[in-house]
Amino acid sequence: MSVKFNTVLYPVKDVDQAKATFSALFGVEPHADSPYYVGYEVDGSEIGLVPGGHDQGMTGPEAFYDVEDINATIEALTAAGGVVVQEPRDVAMGLLVAKVRDTQGNIIGVKQPPAS
Repeated sequence: MSVKFNTVLYPVKDVDQAKATFSALFGVEPHADSPYYVGYEVDGSEIGLVPGGHDQGMTGPEAFYDVEDINATIEALTAAGGVVVQEPRDVAMGLLVAKVRDTQGNIIGVKQPPAS
């Protein structure tokens, strides 16, 4: 099973202020800028801002890992004691995402990129 870390999402309450902060940090403007998501590409990784993320249950930054088979990964995580908090869903053009809470209360995000 191949797993690749490449995404961190931050919940934000004031998206304009957050964009100013992250644009200053990275020295670039976001490549994606919408009411529901603001994204930066930094050295091959995606750093995302989620407006209203706190209202969606995000309590802090969440890491996401690319996996080959999201269902098999979720099965392995739940067998290890994890609990699914977000079932796999298509968020854009076949990109599947899901979240599992581990036995320590941490969120593990998993993504299955669209088939090529």
